[in-house]
Amino acid sequence: MSDMTSDMIETAVETPHEGPSRKAVKTEFMVYFAIIFLATLPLATLTWALSAIRTRSFTEKGPMARAWTQARIITPMIFSA
Repeated sequence: MSDMTSDMIETAVETPHEGPSRKAVKTEFMVYFAIIFLATLPLATLTWALSAIRTRSFTEKGPMARAWTQARIITPMIFSA
């Protein structure tokens, strides 16, 4: 009988030349996106409210869309460096 436990342990450990998995990168991206989205939401709400008061119109993008757009712009900048 052969011992198969050593083979399972060796394959489970990530070797130094392999990068992180795609799932790990996607999860990290979504965590950063969520943090940036929540951070930009207060300022997006303020600028939306000021713009709505100034123009007397609510037809522009709302605060959620503004914060979402900012997070979509900022997060890839972090990962491109």
